Amino acid sequence: MEVPVHNDGREPSADHLPVVSAAFESSADIAEARHLARSFLADVQAVHGIPVSDSVKGAVQLVVSELVTNARKYAPGPCLMTLKICDGAVEVTVWDSEPCLPVAQTADPGRIGRHGLEIVMALCRSFEMHREPVGKRIVAAVVLADDPVGDEASDQLC
Repeated sequence: MEVPVHNDGREPSADHLPVVSAAFESSADIAEARHLARSFLADVQAVHGIPVSDSVKGAVQLVVSELVTNARKYAPGPCLMTLKICDGAVEVTVWDSEPCLPVAQTADPGRIGRHGLEIVMALCRSFEMHREPVGKRIVAAVVLADDPVGDEASDQLC
């Protein structure tokens, strides 16, 4: 099925919102996860006509990098990542086999390292963690528009 291009201001229907998924099995795949995020956001903009600011592109790549890094660092086996457009945001979902939910450290400017979860939570509109029958699933949503009111992207369907 061909997906229509929406350069005329019309919003795409929920059936045509982009989604991409991939499995990552090594720490070397973290760069590939960032590349997939860049490619996904380029398609969101070029093919689907949904505006994505440069700062959102950077934020999504950082969220992807931190979540996939944590999954590869703390969980055995592969991790699965899904990116989708939902409710005016890029929803980043990462599943891994470790059932322990991560705990964000309290802010400490003197601490070296272990700020990833703290950074992700600061960048995202929402952040959820769920235990699964096997492992856990983390879902973080980064808004598509820099506009604090969200006029550009908040009406996208999920």
